[in-house]
Amino acid sequence: MEGLVSSRIFPIRAHSTRHQSFFLPSFSLNFRKKLNRIQVGMTRQSKSFSLVYASVQPLEGSKLGYFDNMLPSRDVLELWRNADTVCFDVDSTVCVDEGIDELAEFCGAGKAVAEWTARAMGGSVPFEEALAARLSLFKPSLSQVQDFLEKRPPRISPGIDELIKKLRANNTYVYLVSGGFRQMINPVASILGIPPENIFANQLLFSNSGEFVGFDTNEPTSRSGGKATAVQQIRKACGYKTLVMIGDGATDLEARKPGGADIFICYAGVQLREAVAAKADWLVFNFGDMINALE
Repeated sequence: MEGLVSSRIFPIRAHSTRHQSFFLPSFSLNFRKKLNRIQVGMTRQSKSFSLVYASVQPLEGSKLGYFDNMLPSRDVLELWRNADTVCFDVDSTVCVDEGIDELAEFCGAGKAVAEWTARAMGGSVPFEEALAARLSLFKPSLSQVQDFLEKRPPRISPGIDELIKKLRANNTYVYLVSGGFRQMINPVASILGIPPENIFANQLLFSNSGEFVGFDTNEPTSRSGGKATAVQQIRKACGYKTLVMIGDGATDLEARKPGGADIFICYAGVQLREAVAAKADWLVFNFGDMINALE
């Protein structure tokens, strides 16, 4: 999920199909009371979802420009091949959509949220302020979120399931580190075989009657610099030697710091954010390139 910074963004047109391509990947209410609020984590078995595959069209050559990091250095390849941990962003990386925008559109506030996001992109806005402002525009109820999950199954990026299977076969641990919401990420993780304890994301909060009351500010990903904090926590707690962060936005780039990610791989298969792509250790437009590098 992109940090709110000023940069040129080239969206890649996406379309969805259902169960039609061999080459494209497929994709319980747990209540924890906290004061007068309820944190709801929704995870259903994959069979309860109508699986939706997503494909993206590559950028035109004239828009792609030139980036000298599209061919990784020997050191970057070595770190990638020997990583014992890989952390993925979710929105516009593992999935082709931005979760909050999709939920807002479903709740009838898509335009308002998109316009606010566009304004925020022009300046320096702390992530927590941007998140609170957008949520306040439509205040999704518990029933709306449940309905959204039933009617809008996640659209998985092409090749991500194959990549994760390859990483797992190489005994590499996989985490999802996102500024999105657990309620929408849990189904994605379930489909990809990623355990709930390997998810670092935000949590929508609801009252006992199911009304929206906010989000859990104790989650590290709920604020600016949160992904870097989450990655540092993951590395410190488990003692991982080599950790890689993969994502599309500035908040993912921030994770590459001492005690955090050793390298940052920018995935621009959905959104190309020039300011982020230029600073990445490796810029990829297809997860297949990363899979091939592991062979």
